Amino acid sequence: MRTKVAIIGAGPAGLLLGQLLHNYGIDNFILERQSPDYVLGRIRAGLLEEGTVALLDQVGAGVRAHAEGLVHEGIELAFSGRRHRIDMKAATGKTVMIYGQTEVTLDLMNARKAAGLDTVYEAKDVRPHDFDGSHPRVTWVRDGVTHTLDCDFIAGCDGFHGVSRASVPASAIEEFERVYPFGWLGILSETPPVSHELIYSNHALGFALCTMRSMKRSRYYVQCSLDDHVDQWPDDRFWDELKRRLDQEAADSLVTGPSIEKSIAPLRSFVAEPMRFGKMFLCGDAAHIVPPTGAKGLNLAASDAHYLSSALREFYDEKSSAGIDAYSAKALARVWKAVRFSWWMTSMLHKFPDTGAIGARIQLAELDYVTQSQAAMSSLSENYVGLPF
Repeated sequence: MRTKVAIIGAGPAGLLLGQLLHNYGIDNFILERQSPDYVLGRIRAGLLEEGTVALLDQVGAGVRAHAEGLVHEGIELAFSGRRHRIDMKAATGKTVMIYGQTEVTLDLMNARKAAGLDTVYEAKDVRPHDFDGSHPRVTWVRDGVTHTLDCDFIAGCDGFHGVSRASVPASAIEEFERVYPFGWLGILSETPPVSHELIYSNHALGFALCTMRSMKRSRYYVQCSLDDHVDQWPDDRFWDELKRRLDQEAADSLVTGPSIEKSIAPLRSFVAEPMRFGKMFLCGDAAHIVPPTGAKGLNLAASDAHYLSSALREFYDEKSSAGIDAYSAKALARVWKAVRFSWWMTSMLHKFPDTGAIGARIQLAELDYVTQSQAAMSSLSENYVGLPF
């Protein structure tokens, strides 16, 4: 078996990369250790930058997003009992779209299936080999049989816990990480959202976020201890805590209901450098993780896929290695800006163990400045809607 690009991982990064390469006429093969149902069962991000939507359009996978996605022109920051709107469209001319990662993944799966492209799910013991040598290949086991796929390049799109980054010698990679001292307890409910735009709330009890998947399905989060377990948070307790962290108008209009999904997610900032190791490239969560406060994770995976597919097109069409040589630096420049923005949003909105009275007042002063200064609102908006790529 042989292909030009072997892609490890069939999440959004791998699937989008595969479709972009297919559009450029570059053969590719995707290997995924989980089943399609498992991949689609992951509840993840749901906010798309315009650049991400444009990439979905480019590969013919954006039709449903345009039909069902919710276009948002702003967000609201809540603190000291009041909400303050940031008009991102007025500041940047751009918008964002609410459309779940599960739906993005399904649309890309269907596009790949329609194109008749090769994907192997439930591939066990996937391993990249000789990516620093002359014979790159990937092996895996299916139904007790070991398979080998020879290739020109390997794209590691298999997430933070995947085998791709783990296969790189420790001496060849540098990792930067901050684990935050709290988590997000999130629920999904079949209820109308409390507001037509997202509410980010700074409160003495901790952060809260009101978002949505549609006008009939809401997603809510409250900051919680890393020691908490979902069993400690029955629905009634969650709704009561959320109301306490919202302004009175939002609390009074909140429609509650049974949760259809509930989970606690830890928050971390993580970057691995570089993102290229000979003939293997890292893409998406395999190379970087950001706290979800800035809504950047899925969008960074999309920009990585854009940079890498463009570089490989240049390699095959123009016989030039300039693009693949520059991939890591180009991707990381955008990644680090998103890491900074996500860290800043997280720091401004959450209650840290060492915040203290002075730290809380500084947070409120910063929020007051951000919501009163045109320059500050423009800066937040520019980063939130997504820096160009």
